[in-house]
Amino acid sequence: MRIVLALGGNALIKPGEKGTADEQLRNVENSVGDIVSLIADGHQVVVTHGNGPQAGARLIRNEMAATEVYPDPLVVCVADTQGSMGYMIEQGIVNQLMKRGLRPRVATLVTLIEVNPGDPAFTKPTKPVGPFYTQEKAIARMKSGWKMVEDAGRGYRRVVPSPMPLRLVNPDALTTLLDGGFTVIAGGGGGIPVYRDKSGHLTGIDAVIDKDLASVMIAKTIQADEVIILTGVEKVAINFKSGNPTWIDRMTAREAKAYLAQGEFPPGSMGPKIQAAIDFVETFRDRRVIITSETKLAEALAGKTGTIIENA
Repeated sequence: MRIVLALGGNALIKPGEKGTADEQLRNVENSVGDIVSLIADGHQVVVTHGNGPQAGARLIRNEMAATEVYPDPLVVCVADTQGSMGYMIEQGIVNQLMKRGLRPRVATLVTLIEVNPGDPAFTKPTKPVGPFYTQEKAIARMKSGWKMVEDAGRGYRRVVPSPMPLRLVNPDALTTLLDGGFTVIAGGGGGIPVYRDKSGHLTGIDAVIDKDLASVMIAKTIQADEVIILTGVEKVAINFKSGNPTWIDRMTAREAKAYLAQGEFPPGSMGPKIQAAIDFVETFRDRRVIITSETKLAEALAGKTGTIIENA
């Protein structure tokens, strides 16, 4: 099978850790065993990943070093973390394959994803990024053109657009690698957002594409057989905040839409994952999406846990 597997950016940083490179490298190598098992079983695997904590740290470095070196725009920060995290994931998978006596054929693809500059998200930024600011500093940033919002009494944060992904800029690179027998790390951080100007030239734009929506767009492009979304919970639940959640083993796209409309899956957490799953199974009506936690992947693949979203 051809599988797209989406890792969260938090998969590389465990609770209580600072998120150093050594910690992330260790976490990756300790957590890719089930992914390597998929590869060993002969599946074609594309690994996508979030970059929230890593991009946040990159933006804090930007801020702290602003008087010494030039700051990078957000789009470059996304590209930087895509490369650095891709290196860590690639190295972890390669090492695990070698331990099993398998030939390591793994590649990280710097992935540009086209967005529409007319997307409504650009007029209503909603995605918080980077550090917290005092009100005084926030006002100064707003004068320079940033959009800022107050965040639950903790200070002010920059918010940026989160446009819908349209297409991979170079899909042939991904399919060529897959057809050549490579496991590919692609679409890191939701991809590097770019748009085409009137002459057709590509230009980077400061935005953050949701990594689950980008993962499904990639899955549709390569006609994947299955999408696996790894998150912080073993299963999807309704009434999650009630203290008495109902955990769901299996859900149709129609049921998922109804729960989404009822507000069961918030935009800042499970919502994009459910929306992405609906998009995939409605495009390929005989295929499915599995949502589970990183530590339960093997059990979910064996049908023992996780939430399956499909059409029937």
